[in-house]
Amino acid sequence: MGQREVWRLMSRFNAFKRTNTILHHLRMSKHTDAAADVLLEKKGCAGVITLNRPKFLNALTLNMIRQIYSQLKKWEQDPETFLIIIKGAGGKAFCAGGDIRVISEAEKAKQNIAPVFFREEYMLNNAVGSCQKPYVALIHGITMGGGVGLSVHGQFRVATEKCLFAMPETAIGLFPDVGGGYFLPRLQGKLGYFLALTGFRLKGRDVYRAGIATHFVDSEKLAMLEEDLLALKSPSKENIASVLENYHTESKIDRDKSFMLEEHMDKINSCFSANTMEEIIENLKQDGSSFALEQLKVINKMSPTSLKITLRQLMEGSSKTLQEVLTMEYRLSQACMRGHDFHEGVRAVLIDKDQSPKWKPADLKEVTDEDLNNHFKSLGSNDLKF
Repeated sequence: MGQREVWRLMSRFNAFKRTNTILHHLRMSKHTDAAADVLLEKKGCAGVITLNRPKFLNALTLNMIRQIYSQLKKWEQDPETFLIIIKGAGGKAFCAGGDIRVISEAEKAKQNIAPVFFREEYMLNNAVGSCQKPYVALIHGITMGGGVGLSVHGQFRVATEKCLFAMPETAIGLFPDVGGGYFLPRLQGKLGYFLALTGFRLKGRDVYRAGIATHFVDSEKLAMLEEDLLALKSPSKENIASVLENYHTESKIDRDKSFMLEEHMDKINSCFSANTMEEIIENLKQDGSSFALEQLKVINKMSPTSLKITLRQLMEGSSKTLQEVLTMEYRLSQACMRGHDFHEGVRAVLIDKDQSPKWKPADLKEVTDEDLNNHFKSLGSNDLKF
């Protein structure tokens, strides 16, 4: 047997091993710990969803998405269920996002789970947004990406001082999905554009001040709040709102502090109101303040393709319904899966952790309108439909 044949056999064997490893991982996430990954319990007047992967910061798997969606629909129809509460186990995170590392590795091994994962995740985001029962998300700890999609579209979002909110997708060659194109452009001024393009992190009461959370509660009172909600008898939406409001009013942590971005909002509104990324960058350079230059430094590290996609996503999403936005984002997600930057971003940030992604193209001016239009193109019969 020649050296070439040996090399070919070795390559095949390695590809086979890689595929098997991923399939095993997917099977494990589907069966072994399926019951433990998410807890779905009826307690008192409420259906309670507990994301239960604390070691993985409660990152969402496809199996978790399916279980939550199915149960949410059942509780919605159940006359004995008056509200739905969703929370994360472990105290460190509500939900740090979707399990994108598994998606990227599966895609590379030609295990095409991305269309299914994104389709079902976005269907769940829409189910949260259109839920007929009061929906209370306790966003305690890290709340990013997919965790934002599970909470921000619901009627009530309760932050604590340990809440850490961000949409950091431009740093991994993606875009702020899960309905980001709907809620981000609807925040005050150009705040949503700033958060989306820079991945800026908001903490604690600032998540409430930004308009992402509807209420703020001290973390030590969170268990009591949940008990009081569960003890309600056949509550109306107003009864639930009243309990949340009482806790919010009593909360003292950081009550007297102003919004951390308050002093920068004029800069954010003027710099991020441009219609192109090139203009936003020019605005930041012209501003020249330490805040503007810091944002410039951050933006220069992001995927140029992701930046342009994100800006257009938010501009178009500002006048669309949530369902229209999710359909648009599904097209974008599948285009990103076919491209280079998402897999390179996952490698640099989550796998090798060298934090040095090599973007292609590496410069904003190389991302053409044609490239952008291809990302937004309809998938025809494969589009997301509600």
